[in-house]
Amino acid sequence: QVQLVESGGGLVQTGGSLRLSCAASGRPFRIGGMGWYRQRPGNQREWVASITSGGATNYLDAVQDRFTISKDDAKSTVYLQMNSLKPEDTAVYFCAVDFIRLGRPPDRHWGQGTQVTVSS
Repeated sequence: QVQLVESGGGLVQTGGSLRLSCAASGRPFRIGGMGWYRQRPGNQREWVASITSGGATNYLDAVQDRFTISKDDAKSTVYLQMNSLKPEDTAVYFCAVDFIRLGRPPDRHWGQGTQVTVSS
């Protein structure tokens, strides 16, 4: 069984920074794409950023130039560096990792979620 463990959330003031981590562990696996989603109060879960196995990145317009997604393949870990945080970034952040399965669609797993609260 594969497990994703998130860490790094917390309370920060407007303009502050946080770094989220999501580490995969468990049975042998091969990772495809990795990403971060968030669910703000009263809203549906939305995509925030993603990184391909080759390292190409994409961002939600609202976080472009403030957030940076990166990964450490040796540690099977994806990160989200969040700078210049705004109150509207307050949300529960979830990591998503696609595990490659030969001949079948990728198997997506989700982290448990970590709360990020930005005070004004």
